Amino acid sequence: MGRRMDHREAGQYWNDSAEVWTTLSRMGFDVYRDYLNTPAFFAMLPSVDGLSGLDIGCGEGANTRLLVKRGARMTAVDISEVFISYARQAEADDRLGIDYRVASAVELPFAEATFDFATGFMSLMDVPETDRVLAEAYRVLRPSGFLQFSISHPCFDTPHRRNLRDSTRRTYAIEVGDYFLGREGEIDEWLFKAAPAEVKVGLRKFRIPRFSRTLSQWLNLILQTGFMLDRIEEPRPSDEVIAAHPDLQDAQVVSYFLHLRVRKPA
Repeated sequence: MGRRMDHREAGQYWNDSAEVWTTLSRMGFDVYRDYLNTPAFFAMLPSVDGLSGLDIGCGEGANTRLLVKRGARMTAVDISEVFISYARQAEADDRLGIDYRVASAVELPFAEATFDFATGFMSLMDVPETDRVLAEAYRVLRPSGFLQFSISHPCFDTPHRRNLRDSTRRTYAIEVGDYFLGREGEIDEWLFKAAPAEVKVGLRKFRIPRFSRTLSQWLNLILQTGFMLDRIEEPRPSDEVIAAHPDLQDAQVVSYFLHLRVRKPA
């Protein structure tokens, strides 16, 4: 059995991809985020007006900025120096009062019970030490504070996955397999499929390590950490969204994302 990748090594892969990721996402090509995942996350989010929040794995800060616009006072961390540099540039332009820091999700540089809530937008799944990520979030939350996070749906983001389409190229099923086999640092290479070919010319593909956990592993880790389950959602794009963004049609067939809100007991 080979050496297991840790959060530092995984973070370096993200740092190497951060510039291209930021460029393409700010051009509007992260369509699953912009038109499905983020709207669903905020539809599920309780009021954060006046609360102190921590955004874990904030990337270039797009969703952190949206949290501030909901009235939260935000601190945000990412292990990637490149992502944080882009986030700080945006903060210099917008002056939203966000404190961005380079830090790992498994070594949060904050005292116990510092924040009213925490978020993780498609980030917690990218850290190999899943148990430590949840434990650190629990530690820095105040009693009754909540953690809300989104991940790729464990049941449908499997080592084997194939999109099955009919003659009109419409997805009618997602074929999945090796659910229990999992992945532990396997590298995926891709660019946002919504980006046209001429935009992708000369860009290096993202190289991102994957760490698969089954649904039961996620839920049991949450409960073992001490959290209480508050709410679970599986976002699905509406027909209106599909009419405007046909590339998202496959997300009506199965749930690509899982959103969870968990709470630290009072």
